[in-house]
Amino acid sequence: MALPETADFARNFSVLVRVQGPDPKGLKMRNHAFHQYHSGKTTLSASGMLLPDTLYKTEVVKCIWDNNSGQNLMLVMTVASLVEPFLTIQHRENLSQGLPELIPGAQIDIMVEENMGADSDGGGCRWFTARLLKMVDVPISSLALQSLVEASSGSQEQGWEFGWSLASTHQPSVDSTQTQIEYDNKLLMERQRLVMGKSSNPSLMARSTTRIAILGVNLHLNGLPKIGILPLNKRGEFLLAMGSPFGILSPLHFFNSMSVGSVANCYPPKSSDKALLMADIRCLPGMEGGPVFGDQGMLVGILTRPLRQKTSDAEVQLVIPWDAIASACSDLLLKEPQIEEKGIHINKGNLNTVGNGLLSNSNGSNGHCCYNHDHFNSPCSSLLPIEKAMTSICLITVDDGVWASGVVLNDQGLIVTNAHLLEPWRFGKTTVRSSSKKEAPFFLPEESAFSEEKGYKRYQKSCIGPFPLADQQKGYKLKSVFHGHRSIRVRLDHLDPWIWCEAKVVYICKGPLDVALLQVDRIPDKLTAIMVDFSQPSLGSKAYVIGHGLLAPRCGFSPSVCSGVVAKVVKAEMPSYYKSLLPGVSQFPAMLETTAAVHPGGSGGAVVNSDGRLIGLVTSNARHGGGTVIPHLNFSIPSAVLMPIFQFAKDMKDFSPLQNLDKPNELLLSVWALMPPLSPKPGPPLNLPQPILEDNNNKEGKGSRFAKFIAEKNELLKRSAQFGKVEGLSNPILPSKL
Repeated sequence: MALPETADFARNFSVLVRVQGPDPKGLKMRNHAFHQYHSGKTTLSASGMLLPDTLYKTEVVKCIWDNNSGQNLMLVMTVASLVEPFLTIQHRENLSQGLPELIPGAQIDIMVEENMGADSDGGGCRWFTARLLKMVDVPISSLALQSLVEASSGSQEQGWEFGWSLASTHQPSVDSTQTQIEYDNKLLMERQRLVMGKSSNPSLMARSTTRIAILGVNLHLNGLPKIGILPLNKRGEFLLAMGSPFGILSPLHFFNSMSVGSVANCYPPKSSDKALLMADIRCLPGMEGGPVFGDQGMLVGILTRPLRQKTSDAEVQLVIPWDAIASACSDLLLKEPQIEEKGIHINKGNLNTVGNGLLSNSNGSNGHCCYNHDHFNSPCSSLLPIEKAMTSICLITVDDGVWASGVVLNDQGLIVTNAHLLEPWRFGKTTVRSSSKKEAPFFLPEESAFSEEKGYKRYQKSCIGPFPLADQQKGYKLKSVFHGHRSIRVRLDHLDPWIWCEAKVVYICKGPLDVALLQVDRIPDKLTAIMVDFSQPSLGSKAYVIGHGLLAPRCGFSPSVCSGVVAKVVKAEMPSYYKSLLPGVSQFPAMLETTAAVHPGGSGGAVVNSDGRLIGLVTSNARHGGGTVIPHLNFSIPSAVLMPIFQFAKDMKDFSPLQNLDKPNELLLSVWALMPPLSPKPGPPLNLPQPILEDNNNKEGKGSRFAKFIAEKNELLKRSAQFGKVEGLSNPILPSKL
């Protein structure tokens, strides 16, 4: 099933959920990224999923609702945070107390996309009144989220928050309809105390973030297509989320919008029962509660509010797997759909109730529908190379406080990573420091490596340090340049369980490249070296970033995978020492830019293509002036530039290829300083032909004035060349803005 067909299929199940009710004090929009408020009434919205009757027990639903018209009764699932502000106090404090009730005057409606002909409202969209039937806590997911937050947070300042960055816990602004209301200050302060107390408690916030609301609605459709459950979620697998961001602000523009991405990671990491999925997918406020599908339209789970890092505002999109939800509500929901025949059969006659989608299928010999994996965003056929590349990615920690990623280069335990992990002061970053167990994990700032005002002078300063020497008997050693580093440890993930090894520094580049080499002290069995592609990647080609971004080492995660495309290849003139390696090429790629997300901790990770071959080494992303990370604007060193390192990795005896990387290279340095290259030195003045001047009453025409300007310019260049410099070169170098 290609992407258009998957999107068309997903629209069958996606709805917009709206809750509105009295709110004279304007408090119910608190913690929500957007809302509508008018005349003492607040309206909130989120997304939801229309459940087919194959995923729940219809007889139980009839008993809960006590409705005679059970044949038209359908269930809708959404996030509980949407309806919680409108619950009565009794049911807010005790969710297990019978059928949940809303405050008087509150109402829940859902918008459904359907083909209802002339009677349709809003071009195939129609509102239906719904009823709140059940609030469901998902313990396995809330505990996973709580442990994840507590393991990643060392302090309140460097910790995590739940929800969108647009959401606020502050008192909302007062419009003209509110000015007549006298606020009860005591009630406001008490409410704020409860909200702030809840937001600082990881257990309560994790439980609230993963809580699900189940609604009932009298709705008659022509029949939803059959749906299947994706049994196993692997990193890198395709995801499609359907929802309505900012839905109530304008349903016409936002209803049933689509976002695609992939599974970045799973929690617990090495368990077949997934409690929580981290999705590499760009979602907007209001999409929480929407369904998430995998390849072939298989249901993965429900989107919930993201996890957001306080220091960088980086968001981790969370998906609650269907299996976890069904297990938490086993009295009503089913883990597997009730399908009479073996296999999953799509109702091709009614693939979408708006319009029939075209399903690309062919019937196999067993009679089941088979789908073509022919779409660009359907990675199932190419996941094996990516999974193999993951085994070559390692986690590196320095003094148990700083962490980054690395790539295994050979079976002898040689690892390439970024030099700013070991010498951050060279790159304008905070100095590496040791940390006790009570200290917060130190997050390396993932900004441009050469972004400060010193520009080219930094290279001269960094070249003072000695070049590492190889000792034939005792291996590799480096003179003291670490200023108190105590421990460099590497976690190798190619085996289960993974292996921790001590490591030592082999090489730190003193040239313009942010690269370093480490060597593990003991070589484990079955160590897998990364496969490499030295050719220049084409624009728009698939790119996967693999590394240990955002989440602290003690979370126990395997490397995360973020997918995107090659957005830009920055070229530079080839240095002389590369010409023998790449004969016949005058320019080579000096920098890669991808749309795949790169987060703090991902430095030193791999950028691989669809074949699982290394095409670049992650070095940095960018930040806004206020410090907010821009994860989808990132920079990597192409594999072609790293060719001397791979030469050295063959036998690790000849250091001459590495010495070439230490040579000054102004053009390469200017690329990584994010500044335009300097103007070349002028050649001999041009011998321009003398223009034919016209004497028109001793008045100079346009041609004569231009010729005079050229003559004066040539004379100026000639005088400047005699003094050995050009005036343009004396201007100060402007620092990069990134």
